[in-house]
Amino acid sequence: MDLEAVRTFVAAADTGRFQDAANDLAVTQQAVSKRIAGLERELAVRLFTRTARGAQLTIDGQAFLPHARALIQAEERAIASVRPGRRALRVDVIIMRSAMSVLLRRFHEARPEVDLDVVTLFDADTALAAVQTGTIDATFRYVAPTRRLPAGIEAARVLDERLDLLVGPRHPLAGARTVTLAQLVGHRIWIPGLVPGVEWALYYDDLVAEFGLSIDGLGPHFGSDHLMDVIAESSDVASLVGEKPRLAWSDGHDLRRIPVVGPTPVYPHSLLWRTENAHPALAMLRRHLAATGQPTGAAGSWTPAGA
Repeated sequence: MDLEAVRTFVAAADTGRFQDAANDLAVTQQAVSKRIAGLERELAVRLFTRTARGAQLTIDGQAFLPHARALIQAEERAIASVRPGRRALRVDVIIMRSAMSVLLRRFHEARPEVDLDVVTLFDADTALAAVQTGTIDATFRYVAPTRRLPAGIEAARVLDERLDLLVGPRHPLAGARTVTLAQLVGHRIWIPGLVPGVEWALYYDDLVAEFGLSIDGLGPHFGSDHLMDVIAESSDVASLVGEKPRLAWSDGHDLRRIPVVGPTPVYPHSLLWRTENAHPALAMLRRHLAATGQPTGAAGSWTPAGA
């Protein structure tokens, strides 16, 4: 059904004159007459009778009027449901316990009036496809040097997250205050759940290639609690963990979180979004991250060449 014709019918019914309806709608009286005539043909009934006093609703017009108003209200609700700012901003993070979820939580604390819908997608390919189709508004990802962003996708690097070494009390490096990447050569570094080709696996591939580390990605990732359990009991297994997420281990674990230096490996996080996305909360998030994000490319840090 032609909603412009329905809207014109409601205006004519409210004003009682086609000319007044035309004035309200900023169209000609001829346009009003044409729209209503088309609606009458579609419904196969007369909606108005013309009198000296103007236009009066027929009995069919009176029956149709409340439904016409409901159609206009439904149209308004449909438009409002997707109008920028009227729905929650949908943002993807890799996992909830991550540096990006920390940044997103701080944004929410700074702007509690902004509705957020936080989702977790598996990898950058899935996330970028979701950004392109509008399934999500933005995603936090590592953009590997070999990745070319699709047309219409923008990226802004918002955080270089320092990686620390995590070891148990019986590990040979447990007593160190800092360790260098050179000192890690020959030690087993366990990062479970590494899937070849995903962005975090590409990052560690570059780290291994440049510094000769031994990174073991075997086994599924059952979460940080399982990772800490294994490391706490081992004398030869260590891991690399980001600085932002808080890891709460039990007293019996006695884990050690040791800064890595010379250089310090950092994991670069970027926010990616579709250029044409006009959601006002996305602009707020970008401004917040630009004002509060940590500087990138700090002296003494390492990221893959070209990142």
